[in-house]
Amino acid sequence: MKLSIIIPVYNEEKTLPKIVEKLEKLDLGDISKEILIVNDASTDSSAEAMKILGKKYRNIIIFNHEKNQGKGAAIRTGFSNFTGDIAVIQDGDLEYNPEDFKRMIKLIIEKKTKVVYGSRLLGRVTGFNIASHYYGNLFLSFITQILYNAKITDMETCYKMMSREVAKNLKLKSNGFNIEPEITAKIIKRGYKIIEIPINYNCRTFEEGKKITWRDGIVAVYCLFKYRFFN
Repeated sequence: MKLSIIIPVYNEEKTLPKIVEKLEKLDLGDISKEILIVNDASTDSSAEAMKILGKKYRNIIIFNHEKNQGKGAAIRTGFSNFTGDIAVIQDGDLEYNPEDFKRMIKLIIEKKTKVVYGSRLLGRVTGFNIASHYYGNLFLSFITQILYNAKITDMETCYKMMSREVAKNLKLKSNGFNIEPEITAKIIKRGYKIIEIPINYNCRTFEEGKKITWRDGIVAVYCLFKYRFFN
């Protein structure tokens, strides 16, 4: 069995090597890993960092966008090219801990579900140092529950893990951060069950490279309504 880890990258030269090292050291037993790094036309030295990592590790596959299109476009490139049995999204920063993959993938292997979300809002909530992001995530998850009649606490989480069947059936279209509500909406509308587990989270600041803003939250609300009634 193989886990495909998709990393959308935009100006992550400082953190990308560190998170890749963590992923390479991650012990998943008999499960192999492939890492797809998608550079969305970074303006820093991310592309050079990717080349170095690609030479160091044989399981890394590199993609480069000529023009900046957004996180969603990078994720779609990864979803179109992964070869594993299970796929998961990993940001290029250090906000999330790949050790959580062990608990997530177990639920899919044991056939308890085909989709697992790592929720930052289950159990003891830590790691949110931007209040608007914390309450914004609560609001977006509440809207998701109402519109889709689904119990979900963290619709915006990066850690979305799913079987190949699910990933290849989504037919994603979004280019920006609106990829998150699109993925969730289409998973639910296609009848797949999402199981959430609590994960570790360490939110970085805008000064450290945080990119998502309140404007993206407004777009997410629009997308949740749009995908509820349209494909």
